[in-house]
Amino acid sequence: MAETELEKAEKRYAQAKARLQALKNRETTRQRKMDTRRKVILGGALLDLAERDSNAAAMLDRLVRNLPRAQDQKAFVDWDAPSASPSPTSPDASS
Repeated sequence: MAETELEKAEKRYAQAKARLQALKNRETTRQRKMDTRRKVILGGALLDLAERDSNAAAMLDRLVRNLPRAQDQKAFVDWDAPSASPSPTSPDASS
């Protein structure tokens, strides 16, 4: 039995709809990966800054202490947060 024009059109529509959904899924995945990459980069930059800047180290400490989700808090149980090391070029007040 030959497909009617309507059946052919419905088949093409279903295929186009599936292609559109696949494109949407790929775009969502791409955006999620980019968001994750940004978070990793910013996290690394914050950790690096916290090693050099006591204000950034204090902010990082506050962020970790105030994590709302228990599962996130568990990731930092045995973590040694970076702390700003004193700058070797800072003038000594007693000299």
